[in-house]
Amino acid sequence: MKVTSSEIVISAVRPDQYPDTDLPEFALAGRSNVGKSSFINKMLNRKGLARTSSKPGKTQTLNFFLINESLYFVDVPGYGYARVSKSERAAWGKMIETYFTSREQLRACVLIVDLRHPPTSDDVMMYDFLKHYEIPCIVIATKADKIPKGKWQKHLKVTKETLDLDSNDDIVIFSSETGEGKDKAWAIIEKYM
Repeated sequence: MKVTSSEIVISAVRPDQYPDTDLPEFALAGRSNVGKSSFINKMLNRKGLARTSSKPGKTQTLNFFLINESLYFVDVPGYGYARVSKSERAAWGKMIETYFTSREQLRACVLIVDLRHPPTSDDVMMYDFLKHYEIPCIVIATKADKIPKGKWQKHLKVTKETLDLDSNDDIVIFSSETGEGKDKAWAIIEKYM
């Protein structure tokens, strides 16, 4: 997909704040600091549209990015960040669950994991949640530029086995630095539109 326009439309915390459209939506989920913002910026050819931060836990709302007036990326708060109060985490969890289980425009979840390490228990829990609600999942294994290319398949195998990846779900090796996997990721997203 050639991205010609992209903008953040709204940061929502409740369903009545979601955009009132029928456009397809793709939720982006992942651990705090896994590189969701870098993924968004790379996919949209924009340097700082999604704010990247060295401090995890910055995204605290559902951020709706309108792309080419034809689809939305929905950035959801990162999970697994310890320095957030239990009540705050519970509120985020409720907000995310409400979105995932009630939003008809949601076509798939883009689950971002770090290719360098086996998926965490939180990653597995998120993947299991998506499977439970029969939400299609596109796994993006990012930070590929940090590993020698010859070791990618070995790391990919660990990721697939740890998540117990369903054969219907796609997995893409990705790098926000080099653009590796960008075209493949767009091709898969377009399949769900």
